[in-house]
Amino acid sequence: MPLPLASGLGFKPQHFPAIRDGRPDLGFFEIHAENYMGAGGAPHAMLRAIRQDYALSIHGVGLSIGGPALDETHLARVRTLCDRYEPDSFSEHLAWSSHGAEYLNDLLPLPYTRHTLDRVCDHVDRVQEALGRRLLLENPATYVIFAQSEMPEAEFLTRIAARTGCGLLLDINNVFVSCTNHRTDPLAYLDAFPLDRVGEIHLGGHDEEDLPSGPLLIDSHGRAVAEPVWALYAALLDRSGPQPTLIEWDNDVPDWPALAAEAARAEAMIADRRHHAAAE
Repeated sequence: MPLPLASGLGFKPQHFPAIRDGRPDLGFFEIHAENYMGAGGAPHAMLRAIRQDYALSIHGVGLSIGGPALDETHLARVRTLCDRYEPDSFSEHLAWSSHGAEYLNDLLPLPYTRHTLDRVCDHVDRVQEALGRRLLLENPATYVIFAQSEMPEAEFLTRIAARTGCGLLLDINNVFVSCTNHRTDPLAYLDAFPLDRVGEIHLGGHDEEDLPSGPLLIDSHGRAVAEPVWALYAALLDRSGPQPTLIEWDNDVPDWPALAAEAARAEAMIADRRHHAAAE
């Protein structure tokens, strides 16, 4: 069952009392898979309570789908978690973060070549087979462009989705960060993106550094969504209609009212498009 066409938030344990007592009007919550791979304890007790009342999205950060090989042990843990909670969505990143026994605390970019395309498609097929569910693959935030790349990112993702049947997670902040860093047009990126494959939207905050060559944006998830990203999100909704939309805020996490206000802003924009669609 797909996520509801509404706004959602990443679940943080410190917000559990506010959620339990206030029953906020949200479409869904999202968790990082790797935070729930233990067998029990307080994290699972809270998540079970959340799952009773809300749709759930599980977002992986450690499968390293763009790497040389999948970690079958890690994939089995993800399968166990998905079997336990039956999420409405499971997603991962178009990135790599491990090589052999080495694990990096980052999501690293890929050259967009035919060889890389074949490897990523093989890995997406394997993940979907192992989980018995569709994967949503997220566009990355990038800071370099590979000279070896043979196609634009949107085309690369389009080909993956066509070959594997996977869906896509469109991170609007990542689009804005990457296009600003590479001095390209984010609206043109959206025009080239296969919006019919999108199963979830992410919105998050970024940091900015001023370099002699111009601004460098860092996908930090540590502050409110920037106004230009909200504007890009509005343009996306005008193209696609309402979409399940997550507010990501993973560092320097604010108190519940500040986080809920970000979700409410996204919900108002979704509701506006829903109203216009119903009026047509």
